[in-house]
Amino acid sequence: MDLTELMASLPKDRLKKMVRAGRQVQECYRLLQKTGANVVGQVLAHQDTFYQWNHYPKGDVFDRETFSQYYYHAHRGAEGEHGHFHTFMRAGGIAPGVEPAPYTGEWQRPMDKDAIAHIIAISMDPKGFPTALFGVNRWVTGETFYHAKDVIKMIDHYKIDHTFPCMATNIWIGAMVHLFYPQICVLLYQRDAAIELRQKEYPDKDIYEDRQLEITSFLPISVDEQIAAMDKVLA
Repeated sequence: MDLTELMASLPKDRLKKMVRAGRQVQECYRLLQKTGANVVGQVLAHQDTFYQWNHYPKGDVFDRETFSQYYYHAHRGAEGEHGHFHTFMRAGGIAPGVEPAPYTGEWQRPMDKDAIAHIIAISMDPKGFPTALFGVNRWVTGETFYHAKDVIKMIDHYKIDHTFPCMATNIWIGAMVHLFYPQICVLLYQRDAAIELRQKEYPDKDIYEDRQLEITSFLPISVDEQIAAMDKVLA
């Protein structure tokens, strides 16, 4: 993916919003590095032993005003990955009239006031810096599952605006979702396409619960390269 071409294709208002998000990410790094901390370490602080599959911090992080949510965990064993964040929008942040993707399988999805949409996962290295974004199948997070076009509408409203477990980490999470808006859009559409293709290959299978389809889309990222590409286009 050519970053300069990608940035040049975006409306100026979107680019400016992404630039502001990039500055927020950099400011979070500056503040955390003054004490030798990082965004992952702040989430794991005071959480006892770090176990694979467990959510950190305990009980997840949820903003009751914006309905944005995230947690951190590890389980995939991907090379060079310490763990990853999963970001979500809960029912109160999903616009009226937006319906979940059709589903005729037997699994009970969280619906109505319990509905939840997975936005994107952020892969982190052992030093606490992001290395990639990826999308997942429904069963991975137990979400309701909405089509890409509807999840994309939720991105602009994603924000964690409180201090638990760490203000800098919370600001960073929201800023990352906005900074990489165009890549997240691409990954969400790739997610839908991967599921659709799998369904055509196995028409009698409940694809949303297919344990052989976990990661539906994946893209390496660099905060520095993203910011440099935006600055180049805006200049």
